[in-house]
Amino acid sequence: MDTAGTFELLWGDPPGPRRGPKPALSHELIARTGIGIADADGLAAVSMQRVAAELGFTKMSLYRYVPGKAELVALMADLAMGTPPEDLHDGDWCDRLRTWALALLPGFLSHPWVLEVTTGPHVVGPNELAWMEAALAVLDGTGLPGVERMDVLAVLAGHVRSLAQQVAKTPGGDTGAQFGAVLAEVVFQRGDRYPHTRAVLAESIAGGDQDKALDFGLDLIVDGLRARVERARSSGDSTRR
Repeated sequence: MDTAGTFELLWGDPPGPRRGPKPALSHELIARTGIGIADADGLAAVSMQRVAAELGFTKMSLYRYVPGKAELVALMADLAMGTPPEDLHDGDWCDRLRTWALALLPGFLSHPWVLEVTTGPHVVGPNELAWMEAALAVLDGTGLPGVERMDVLAVLAGHVRSLAQQVAKTPGGDTGAQFGAVLAEVVFQRGDRYPHTRAVLAESIAGGDQDKALDFGLDLIVDGLRARVERARSSGDSTRR
């Protein structure tokens, strides 16, 4: 990927008014067309040729707006992520952080290919950076060092991304029930060798407590974070006495 070209595409100032006919295409229209193709047929189906054809233009005319596929995919991913929720001012910081994490999931489920293209080193676009900014604003009053605040984002987003990847790879999306059914078939046939697994699995199935890993994981992360912040604050108070 041309990093400089991608940065300019994502962050360059929009062109100002100019004389002559209005441009026939826009970055947003091109990106939305690519998103539609990726959502329907997967990221591999996206090409400059196909996007141009969908728009009724030639591939060469598309290059006037986007340098190549890598830059197009970066534009698509940032647009597909959308913007963070605006209601991050209600409740305490833990509630707001949880709201932020839950709001990430629908975008990943609607556009699972975004998980792939936003993993590893890449040029961060305005929307992706807006998500980071929103969460860091929530954490601003916690007293956590900057490096730990960034780590909180990595842990929360990683948990959401992990669950989204499982759902994306599971027809029907009911990952807990489907995995539980497969696991039950094995464990109940070999239950004598795995008594603890069998007992827990039987209890889970009977209670209908499957497929709650997202909420449970967020509760663990946020509760642990709350305890860490309160412990740090208590330590600070005692030091000042």
